[in-house]
Amino acid sequence: MRGRRMAAIDAQFYWMSAKIPSDQFLLYAFAGVPDDLDAALAQVLARARTVPDLNIRVADGGALRYPRWVPIPEPELPGATRHSVPDDSWAGCLDAVVRLTGDQLDAGVAPWRLHVFAPVHGIPGHRGAGTVAVLQVAHALADGGRASALAAWLFGRGTPVETVPPPGHAVLPWRAVAAARAHRSRVADTRAGLLPPPVTDRPPLATNTRPSGARAVRTLVRRRAELRGPTVTVAVLSAVSAALSEHLGEPCESLGAEVPMAKSGTRQAHNHFGNIPVGLYPQLGHDTRCQRIAAELAAGRLRGAHRATAAADRAFAATPAPLLRWGVNSFDPDARPGRVTGNTVVSSVHRGAADLRLGAAPVLLTAGFPALSPAMGLTHGVHGIGDTVVISVHAAESAIGDIEVYLRLLDAAL
Repeated sequence: MRGRRMAAIDAQFYWMSAKIPSDQFLLYAFAGVPDDLDAALAQVLARARTVPDLNIRVADGGALRYPRWVPIPEPELPGATRHSVPDDSWAGCLDAVVRLTGDQLDAGVAPWRLHVFAPVHGIPGHRGAGTVAVLQVAHALADGGRASALAAWLFGRGTPVETVPPPGHAVLPWRAVAAARAHRSRVADTRAGLLPPPVTDRPPLATNTRPSGARAVRTLVRRRAELRGPTVTVAVLSAVSAALSEHLGEPCESLGAEVPMAKSGTRQAHNHFGNIPVGLYPQLGHDTRCQRIAAELAAGRLRGAHRATAAADRAFAATPAPLLRWGVNSFDPDARPGRVTGNTVVSSVHRGAADLRLGAAPVLLTAGFPALSPAMGLTHGVHGIGDTVVISVHAAESAIGDIEVYLRLLDAAL
């Protein structure tokens, strides 16, 4: 079989997607509709043909082997699907994106596809008609940062996306021994005060119930300077703390969030990130809350940079395929956790300068909608391009009964 072996972490995302849908939806809104939209999309697809990662799909060779990335035959390469919504509105477009989440990709056919909505009226910050492009990407192909880089290339940025190196060959026992030693070193460093202690888990709240009922996405738009906090991410986390604690109307002193962050070191897989848990401290004032959140994010990065993290990743990368597949097959998505890492997710990605175009139409804004999971019915996206930041809310009715009420609370808190 041609191609290259899939890294263990990417295979885990691929196999797990059958139980927990994890496709990413990267939205880009452009000012105007190209005079020749088909020609503009043809240009985007031509750029896709120059990126190896956008010309591969998964071939799963059986229970004893890892899947492989193999080339997609030219006639079967992904294209662009044009959609319309009844009222051509921004709100209608967001509702259509929610419906797209119910049609997950088959990475064995193609791990990405492009959706295009035109015309769209009412895009925040734009008076006329615009175009919205949504890149749907299987998580096995890319994490949030890499998916953003692939999208930027499609829409004209000149920075090539480097190919991920194939995984090396290693024996698990030796890497496991090294990981155990590094872990003991991290424990010792923590006890000695050289590393901050890890953030502990917390009780589940209504947002951690299995998602049910209607699902919706909504967006709020800000200029970077309008967000109060040491960073955009911290400012939004603080606002989520205030809004969510008020909306839930129950004791929320332990309220916390999971924040995906890129890992340090050289990328060895299509997915190269970890989740940092942080407390949200709704009982504190804004400035003190921001300080505590910023400190926990910094502590999480420091712990993530310890050699124990890289050693654990190397050990995981050497896991035999049958063992990892058995672990994924044994996962029960219906089991309810007694403790959770976070009560919501806040995924924050800065997508660079506002230098993207669809044909001659310049980019206005970008957004993303982190997937829901069996124990997470509310997620937030924070996505910036140029000076514009979009804060998105993706919620199930079981977690947020009235998303419009929650959006007003979040708007006020921001």
